[in-house]
Amino acid sequence: MSTSSPFSAPRLESVVITGSSSGLGLAMARRFLAEGAGVVLNGRDPAKLEAARASLGERAKVVALAGDVSKPATAQALVDAAVEHFGGLDVLVNNAGIFEPRPFLESDEAFLDGLLTNNLKSTWFHTQAAVKAMLERGGGSVINIGTTLVQHGMTDLPVSAVVAAKAAIQGLTVALAAEFAPRGIRVNTIAPGIIRTPLIGEGADQFASIHPLGRVGEPEEIAEAALYLARNGFVTGTTLQVDGGHVHAR
Repeated sequence: MSTSSPFSAPRLESVVITGSSSGLGLAMARRFLAEGAGVVLNGRDPAKLEAARASLGERAKVVALAGDVSKPATAQALVDAAVEHFGGLDVLVNNAGIFEPRPFLESDEAFLDGLLTNNLKSTWFHTQAAVKAMLERGGGSVINIGTTLVQHGMTDLPVSAVVAAKAAIQGLTVALAAEFAPRGIRVNTIAPGIIRTPLIGEGADQFASIHPLGRVGEPEEIAEAALYLARNGFVTGTTLQVDGGHVHAR
């Protein structure tokens, strides 16, 4: 006697990616576009954002909206753009954030507030706005960008404030995954290692040896991880390490 499966592939018709004018965000936008999704891009610099949009082509499938991700109004505007242009929202990638090393004893309140605002609070605001839209659509996928340094610190890279914010995001991932699983919304985190992006600069390869695979990662490899998490309807509440094995290194 056969039984019917409840499986159905998650929709990938509409995607919002914060911080997508370059680097990881732009690579993810390109990958989702290749799957036929409409994509809402975001960045602080309007000129840089428009250049990113132009590089992707497919004008009807790409919307570019500049704005400060630390502001709830930006979050709502991005979600509204997805609904207006693509009929709803299926995937949110919380990619925007700040990565700035500074020794713990030199990290004052203003520095800590900046890291928490631009990493944790921006993720909070955008996820709130996105989840409301996803509930109207019957489900969706939230993908947060964390860091492998939450699980594996480095003695010569003082990033306590960054790690505090990213660890909070990974905790938020678990809590929201549990809260919204019954309503069809999945929440996951990608924890990258060192990736060749403008954030790292031209010296990325000097970090190759910290990864057991012996090289740094490429933006396209993070994009593939994001697509996997968006597509797989049975994965939620997880942190996916995309770090060349760094988390397991001695």
